[in-house]
Amino acid sequence: MPAKPLEPVSDRAAESVTATDRIADSITQAIVERRLMPGTKLAEQQIADIFQVSRTLVRQALNQLSRDRLVTLEPARGAFVAQPSVEEARQVFEVRKMLEAAMIGQLAATITTAQIAQLRAHLKAEREAVAHTDVSGRTRLLADFHVILARMQGNEVLAQLLTDLLSRSSLIALMYQSSHSAAESQAEHEAIVDALERGDKKAALKLLEAHLGNVEANLRLNPRVKDLKSVLQAS
Repeated sequence: MPAKPLEPVSDRAAESVTATDRIADSITQAIVERRLMPGTKLAEQQIADIFQVSRTLVRQALNQLSRDRLVTLEPARGAFVAQPSVEEARQVFEVRKMLEAAMIGQLAATITTAQIAQLRAHLKAEREAVAHTDVSGRTRLLADFHVILARMQGNEVLAQLLTDLLSRSSLIALMYQSSHSAAESQAEHEAIVDALERGDKKAALKLLEAHLGNVEANLRLNPRVKDLKSVLQAS
C-alpha cells in the first residue's frame, strides 16, 4: 500500500511557528546582550501584548527556552530567566573548552584567505563597539566570534551547540562576572586570528585556552563568605 503523502502545513500553523520563534529569538537576544537579568519574571500576558499574539504562542516560546535551559518554569509562579548555579557555570565552560579546542585545531589546518578576511572584518566591528562603549553590540559581537569560527567548518550542528552554550554563558556572566574587560577579550580574539592566519595550530590552541580561562577566571564562582561565623568575625 503506497504511503500517504504528507499534507502541507497550513498558513496558520506556519505563522504560529514563525511567531513562536520570533518571541524565543527576541528573549534569547535580550539575554545575550545582557538586557534581561537572571531571575527576571517573564509575564505571559505582557509578552503577548508586546508581540500582539496569543498567550498560547508565548507559552510555546517559553517552553522552548526552558528546554534550552534559558528559562525556568515554576508551577503557580510562571516563567523566569534562568539563574545558573555555580556548578552549571563550571560545566558550561568545561564543555566550551572541549568543543572549541577541537574546532580551532581543525580550522588552523583548513582556514582560507577569504575566511581570514571575514574574521578581520568581524574584529574591526568588535573594536568599534568596544571603542564606542556599545555594551549590547560588543557583547553580541564577542559571542558571535566563536559561532563564526564554528560555521567556517560548515558544521551547523556545532554552530548551534555553541550558540546555545554562549547564550548560557551570557547568563552566567550576568550573575558572576567581575571586572573582566571587553577590550581584553577583543584583543585575545585578535591574537587567535593572527595564529590561525599563520596556520600555527599550537599557538591558536594555547591562545584559545588562555582566552576561555581568562573569562572563566574573572567569574566569581566561589562564595565570598563560607558561613555566618566568618561574617560575624570579620565585623
